[in-house]
Amino acid sequence: MFPVIAFLSFGLRQSVPLIFASLGGVCSERSGVVNIGLEGMMLTGAFVSIAVANATGSVVVGVLAAIAAGGLLGGLHALVTVTFKADQIVSGVAINLLAMGLTAFIPEALYGRSDIGSECPVPTIAGFTPLVFLAIAAVVVAHLALFKTSWGLRLRSVGENPEAADSLGISVTRMRYYGVILSGALAALGGVYLSLDQSGSFYKVMTGGKGFIALAAMIFGNWTPFGALGASMLFGFADAAQGQVQLLGYAIPPQIPQMIPYILTIAVLAGFVGRALPPAADGKPYEK
Repeated sequence: MFPVIAFLSFGLRQSVPLIFASLGGVCSERSGVVNIGLEGMMLTGAFVSIAVANATGSVVVGVLAAIAAGGLLGGLHALVTVTFKADQIVSGVAINLLAMGLTAFIPEALYGRSDIGSECPVPTIAGFTPLVFLAIAAVVVAHLALFKTSWGLRLRSVGENPEAADSLGISVTRMRYYGVILSGALAALGGVYLSLDQSGSFYKVMTGGKGFIALAAMIFGNWTPFGALGASMLFGFADAAQGQVQLLGYAIPPQIPQMIPYILTIAVLAGFVGRALPPAADGKPYEK
């Protein structure tokens, strides 16, 4: 018999890192900056959270440190792309490579091994850790902030028409910094969930492409928080489905069900990306 409740629970858990990272993508691209460095920001958050939590004995301190680290990487991406107007794709790739290198080197240098186990238990509420509830709350807060506040209107204006926003006295540079730094902090929370909550450990390249899947979820969700939530859950449940196929013991090579989330990502992008309309100034440096 197919375990429906277990499948739904597992699917929700698999969606959480994608929800955080795709929300980060929404914040960055709504301000006009493409951020394909989400993968590296997630990976950094995963490492920093578990390393700091173990060092201080506090999960909360570990989470806050990860948010700060993700925000710093976001600030670096903003510095390179907004201030110095470098290519946004190249900058994102560089951040991913930097994060992969540092999170492989630092554990070996500090601990003499690449895998780090968590020494701090994470509390649960009704079987879910607090980050699951925080992810859903973050979607609501992001929607309200983007579409119901003057701050959100300013952020969206610099992503749609920075010239008009600038003429009204809105600082394009400052608002884009806000969007990209917030993007890094949210992506780092996705990494925190992977290490502290989901696996209870950190290991090299543990994000496994989830930052790129989150970008697909952002596009499929039409650059909106609730759209990103729905798309993230679609990909999360696809991931849960491949896990259930393996657990049920079907006589098929394990690599085939493991491909399900990535095949779905390609299918969604191939069928939807041509019809999706990003913010008008997305990816375009602003020159006064």
